[in-house]
Amino acid sequence: MFRFLLLLLGTLTAGSPARRGAAPSAADGSYGMTEPGAVRTDPYGPASGTAWPGSTAPLPPWQVPPDGRGGPASHGGPPRGPGPGRRRVPRWAIRTAVLVAVALIFRRAVAALALIALSGALHLVGINAHLPRIRLAWPWQTISAGTTTSTDLGPWVLQKIEGISRPALGQANFSFVFTRKVSRNIGPWPCWYAGTFYAVGHASATVDLNPGPAWWTAAAGHYRLRVLSRPAPGKPGHVTVAMVLPRPQLPQSVHDVTIDNIPSKPVDTQHSWTYPGFGCGVLLRPQFQASVLYAQAQQIAFYKSQHAPQVTGPLISTAEREAAETIRDNFIQPTVNAFGYTLDRFTIRWAAAS
Repeated sequence: MFRFLLLLLGTLTAGSPARRGAAPSAADGSYGMTEPGAVRTDPYGPASGTAWPGSTAPLPPWQVPPDGRGGPASHGGPPRGPGPGRRRVPRWAIRTAVLVAVALIFRRAVAALALIALSGALHLVGINAHLPRIRLAWPWQTISAGTTTSTDLGPWVLQKIEGISRPALGQANFSFVFTRKVSRNIGPWPCWYAGTFYAVGHASATVDLNPGPAWWTAAAGHYRLRVLSRPAPGKPGHVTVAMVLPRPQLPQSVHDVTIDNIPSKPVDTQHSWTYPGFGCGVLLRPQFQASVLYAQAQQIAFYKSQHAPQVTGPLISTAEREAAETIRDNFIQPTVNAFGYTLDRFTIRWAAAS
């Protein structure tokens, strides 16, 4: 019985708070002093009577343990990592800036090539628009700066001319009046009815800008390019071009002439008044059909486009002017400018009629 009481008393003593608080200190090597005069045996602890530093600053070299304990991470607080990353520039912004820079550097070349392409597209669809002139120039070679070149321009310009596939057109509009008369006798009495109509005709003269390889042979003498001076630093070169082309061709058939819609009401009427002429004229009037009137007006307009000076003159002059502008602005000028030259003079002569 006495032994059982001693065992129970020992159990209660081992679970007391004081006993539990002292056990960890002894187990983990705490440096708290429990007994006066005790000597610490831990080589990494502070000297006797020296307190642990209360800040997180690095230990002096003589207090840093060899295994790295006591560094900034062991004194509390998270380890210091790299600062917040810099915000990256979006890729689309970089690409946009590069494209803008390239466009600014090659702005003259881009503008010249765009105008050449636009002019060619308009020429293919038959639209002759007067576009502004921009000389083709690269950043390292511009017409204003000038460069020395020995390139023979003659074949290059002629190659451009031989690539022309559409003729130049000279158009003219003219108005006229014509009379349609129908006669039919009733027995011994003559009967006729006439109406005068107003019409507007449209005709075109054509100029063949590329008559074929035989036309451009050196022996024919239909093409001459003369270099007056070659490009030099700071100065462009100068050239002149002279050409001979076939004369403008007037409309060749009645189908080359068109007529506006003819009014159904004539501007004037005439008919026979002999008995029974009045009734006869009223009877013949329905024969003036629109298709009959159009065919007659087209025949008259075709004749005028061949023989009337007030019609043939504007046709030829407009065709010649259109041919000169097309060849100079769209083919010769851009080509010589690309090689550092300026076109001082361009002339076209017209071959004699065969």
